Amino acid sequence: MTTTAISTETTTTEEIGTVEFKLEVATIPVSDVDRAKTFYESLGWRLDADFPIREDFRVIQMTPPGSPTAVIFGTGVTAAQPGSTAAFVLAVSDVEAARADLVARGIDVSEVFHGASGFDLAAAGTEARLNGPDPDRTSYKSWLSFSDPDGNGWLVQELTSRLPGR
Repeated sequence: MTTTAISTETTTTEEIGTVEFKLEVATIPVSDVDRAKTFYESLGWRLDADFPIREDFRVIQMTPPGSPTAVIFGTGVTAAQPGSTAAFVLAVSDVEAARADLVARGIDVSEVFHGASGFDLAAAGTEARLNGPDPDRTSYKSWLSFSDPDGNGWLVQELTSRLPGR
């Protein structure tokens, strides 16, 4: 830490590289705010806020169970085209249990798949996917996918042990 005297005030700043930056919110572009709210509620996500600021500006914030990061969507929240987000990633400890939960909630979800990388597989399309979870159940290698009503894509990744430093 560095302490600097400026006139009669003293300020303290963190050394470079020591400030923690935590992802708080991701924005999802949607066309129908109430439909999106209903969809994300059906996933079991917590409604944190619904602020109808004015007719052309409404913000909804929702958080997946156990997640430190929320999503926001609404009217006037982003200029991005609805459905233009390809691969938000959710981490779970058991991808098969996550799939069963989503199916029980009525969500149209892919079968569990594995391969070199979920991102590569998402970009390559379903033909590049290998059916079932990773045979060794290696962390980061088993996936499933689903989309919201606008087509924003979600990947669900099985993560049982994190890489060092995570």
